[in-house]
Amino acid sequence: MITSPSDHRLGRIPSGVWALGFVSLLMDISSEMIHSLLPLFMITVLGASVTAVGVVEGLAESLALGVKVFSGTLSDYLGKRKGLALFGYALGAMTKPLFAMATGIEMVLVARLTDRIGKGIRGAPRDALVADITPPTLRGAAFGLRQSLDTVGAFLGPLVAVALMLLWADDFRAVFWVAVVPGVMAVVLLQVGVQEPESSKGHKGLNPITAKHLVRLSRAYWWVVGIGAVLTLARFSEAFLILRAQQTGMSLASAPFVLVAMNLMYAVTAYPFGKLADHMSHRRLLIGGLLVLIAADIVLATAEHWSLVAVGVGFWGVHMGMTQGLLAAMIAEHAPADLRGTAYGFFNLVSGAAMLAASVVAGLLWDQWGASFTFYAGAVFCLLAIGGLLCYSVARAAS
Repeated sequence: MITSPSDHRLGRIPSGVWALGFVSLLMDISSEMIHSLLPLFMITVLGASVTAVGVVEGLAESLALGVKVFSGTLSDYLGKRKGLALFGYALGAMTKPLFAMATGIEMVLVARLTDRIGKGIRGAPRDALVADITPPTLRGAAFGLRQSLDTVGAFLGPLVAVALMLLWADDFRAVFWVAVVPGVMAVVLLQVGVQEPESSKGHKGLNPITAKHLVRLSRAYWWVVGIGAVLTLARFSEAFLILRAQQTGMSLASAPFVLVAMNLMYAVTAYPFGKLADHMSHRRLLIGGLLVLIAADIVLATAEHWSLVAVGVGFWGVHMGMTQGLLAAMIAEHAPADLRGTAYGFFNLVSGAAMLAASVVAGLLWDQWGASFTFYAGAVFCLLAIGGLLCYSVARAAS
């Protein structure tokens, strides 16, 4: 994350947002230490098949989809965000020892499902809490900062895991036990470092899942949800970046560093672009992010050497930095304060379903017509998203 000592906007971001950012950083270090090694652990230590690995991952991600919308809605109903976020992080931390103790694929499945439930529970209330404690003029910067710190954890986790594997002669279980520590630290930091504002407690007893309240989610909000879904269709699973790197000559052992490079660019750019979102048109910045993703797709589609894939992955990370915090800020802008949890829940649910569909379609395209066709298709979805943004702008101008 690149900032200047004179960055007064950074200093004005509430301490609770900083705390939530470091909570995300710690939990991502903990999770990625395990997730970056888990497929190899299941195959080489537990003797699972590649199909079994796919089933575990598919079930875990699918389960998380439904949880996200209900946790956001529940936070609106209770009038409290922090308790649900704390429960979600605690649930995630509790699963880490299960991976270390697993003697069969069944225990890994239980741990993975529980971990995803925890992630689903905490996501929407945490984002709503960021919006609750941040002034509207700082929301882009706040979401960018939290996302940047989260992404620092996402690339530090695999690096720590690789270093410990080299130090301890490929002892998976020892690495998994170490991953427990940052997970517990995240829960403690959330408990002591974040105070819930009274404004998010003032709507206790509200039932958001009624026609009366759902109609308060404006057309502008649903446009953001729709654009986010199309954007997600264009940005399928990052596993395809690893496959592309291997296909163009990167060694099997080095391929996971693709995600480290992508997350590094993501972390460096998330806060600066989040801050920029507070001063310029959200639509223009989002279109800029989509153009960067088109550039990434074209480079990845035409690359014949892993060095060019690295360039495409860098563009991919910049795109993430430009768009992810921005979309979160746009949801906060267009959703009523007492329905923010529900709004983030629906957004996460639709985006998660789109990611699942995108990855399946990308895999089919890859098998049938090759990697290049997959990335060209991603560029086409980007163009569709840009068209949707332009149509929305025209519709707003006419109304």
